[in-house]
Amino acid sequence: MSAPEAIDLAAKFAAFSDHWRPKIAAQLNGQDVRLVKTQGVFPWHSHPDAEEMFLCFQGRFRVEFRDRVVELSPGQMVVVPRGVEHRTASDEEAHVMIFEPSEVVNTGDSEASAFTAPAGVRV
Repeated sequence: MSAPEAIDLAAKFAAFSDHWRPKIAAQLNGQDVRLVKTQGVFPWHSHPDAEEMFLCFQGRFRVEFRDRVVELSPGQMVVVPRGVEHRTASDEEAHVMIFEPSEVVNTGDSEASAFTAPAGVRV
């Protein structure tokens, strides 16, 4: 195993421009650290077997639940409990880190769509 190196998140985010297509920046203990650029509104969905953690890196980002909205600014995070229906959104482009099990599909239990990201893409 090679020695760990620092991961430059700003450089990783600068390496792609597409929205709603998470990219793997690192993996640990069966979890992915995914980076995603967002703009607009993502479909409603849930993940029956996994929690998700969203950390806003740049911009403003929100996680909408049926009964409330959690607004995030840079440096703020929220954990979505397993099985809880939610959607994510940002009015302007936001850069977000997601921590979740490697097998999680970004669109969860909703039908595959243009929002369903290919698995295993690294940045």
